[in-house]
Amino acid sequence: MPTFEIGERDFLLDGEPYQVLSGALHYFRVHPDLWADRIRSARLMGLNTIETYVAWNVHSPERGVFDTTGQRDLGRFLDLVAEQGMHAIVRPGPYICAEWDNGGFPAWLFRTPGVGVRRNEPVYMAAVGEYLQQVLPIVAERQVTRGGPVIAVQVENEYGAYGDDTDYLRALVDITRGAGIDVPLLTCDQADDTMLERGGLPELHRTATFGSRSAERLEVLRRHQPTGPLMCMEFWDGWFDHWGAHHHTTDPAASAHDLDELLAAGASVNVYMFHGGTNAGFTNGANDKGVYQPTVTSYDYDAPLAEDGTRTPKYDAFREVLGRFTALPEQSAPTRTPAPTLTLTQGRRTVSLWDALDGATGWVDSHELPTHDAIGVLGGFVLHRTPVELTAPTVLAFAEVRDRAQVFLDGRPVGVIDRSEHGTSLTLPAVGHARLDVLVEDQGRVNYGPRIGEPKGLIGPALLGGLPLTGWQVLPVPLDALVADPAAFADAPVTTGPVPGPSLSLWECDLPTGHDLFVSTRTWGKGVVWVNGTSLGRYWSKGPQTTLYVPAPAVEGTHDRVVVLELLAGADGTLPFVDGPALGHTEY
Repeated sequence: MPTFEIGERDFLLDGEPYQVLSGALHYFRVHPDLWADRIRSARLMGLNTIETYVAWNVHSPERGVFDTTGQRDLGRFLDLVAEQGMHAIVRPGPYICAEWDNGGFPAWLFRTPGVGVRRNEPVYMAAVGEYLQQVLPIVAERQVTRGGPVIAVQVENEYGAYGDDTDYLRALVDITRGAGIDVPLLTCDQADDTMLERGGLPELHRTATFGSRSAERLEVLRRHQPTGPLMCMEFWDGWFDHWGAHHHTTDPAASAHDLDELLAAGASVNVYMFHGGTNAGFTNGANDKGVYQPTVTSYDYDAPLAEDGTRTPKYDAFREVLGRFTALPEQSAPTRTPAPTLTLTQGRRTVSLWDALDGATGWVDSHELPTHDAIGVLGGFVLHRTPVELTAPTVLAFAEVRDRAQVFLDGRPVGVIDRSEHGTSLTLPAVGHARLDVLVEDQGRVNYGPRIGEPKGLIGPALLGGLPLTGWQVLPVPLDALVADPAAFADAPVTTGPVPGPSLSLWECDLPTGHDLFVSTRTWGKGVVWVNGTSLGRYWSKGPQTTLYVPAPAVEGTHDRVVVLELLAGADGTLPFVDGPALGHTEY
């Protein structure tokens, strides 16, 4: 069988020096019918390896469940890598960051009081062991030593930026080896002396992460990895975006220059990202370094291969560099052609969210205010309801709001409390007896730093005029069920023009097939779009992103159902499909 080893200066494949030319491609961010196309485009750029994280929360929405169907089929993804004659590097965490919700940790993990986070704590390690013993056998049977594509597995992820528990790292090594992984084990940390020292072990091969000044960063890595091949495990060729901030891009020529310098030094590379994909549904993460910043839906990342699988100028620039170090295929990835355009106008049926939730089951009675986690809600929206008596303007306050609370009295909007603005309170008007509704959106769990694992929702106590506000009814909002239920719109009137939110709008139409589509949300406020029950993800007028990507396999072509949850109000109530993406910059 083939071998992959760490030599004195090089990686060795069957005893011969091997420069790893890898690209990051996360299977859970790409429609499974498109995996083969994206992998092939990586090979055509000159790469010989695909790297992927494994997101624990993708596979385990609840403890005791490990789902490998559909978009979660890691084994099928790795088999497709092998079919292209490529190798694979797998990074199963358990922590991955990746701008992914909770850094890949399942939210249920942190319901147990006192559970550890990224340290050798028994309750945490028991759950980690259960997870790795599920995922690693999938990887083990596909190792290069057994005729498969996997040449290396990573232990944890940039651990030196978080902790220094060497017992924890060694426990992960023991679990990994015990599950049959015999290929080299790697660690990765930022090209920083302290992080590289804290995040590795002498018996593991260290790699670094950086996106510029390659020669300088390789020198830092060499100080901590005196022998063996040098590798940049994340060559950052772009960056991710936050709602309300600017769209990040990097100059293709400058990135290509840094890549050339890296490879010319004999180092191996994993281009992060080669193809970013999409944070569909409620999967995006967030950062909180004093200000909470949720990540946008697109994970295009300004990568060489765009979100829709078409090549960019950076793809061509990287391909030219890679051609100096490997033989290139004659073909290249496709360029973008304009997507079909149309505007959904006629036949829109709209129902207010309040009407849609009439008679909903699943209400929970709670004397005091529960968090989302306390009632088992791991993402999306929760509605909190209680009667109030307002004889004068009165302040409604919470200890903390995670992340965005829309406040209503008898269904009429009063205001918004936004975590990003450090909001915790607002003043309610004097309206007498009223029904208070607080609709709370989990905009993404923090994926980096000490706030990983924190509960979501309204953090009590709730105070009204400085006095405790109790006696709540709480409803996990069943959005996916509402979207899929024809009865939800059965009595909804046909509407034109803007409709005050929160509301659900449905168009039944025949969308063009055989081509990716792009929904423009430029005239809408804030919400989520579904096509045939597939959530495209969130939109927000704050930008920078003003389109949502519709992968071609999501479209059926006849009787397509397009649903929009609008939390505010669309400007004119129409929904355009445009010819390309608008992520906050000039399109490719």
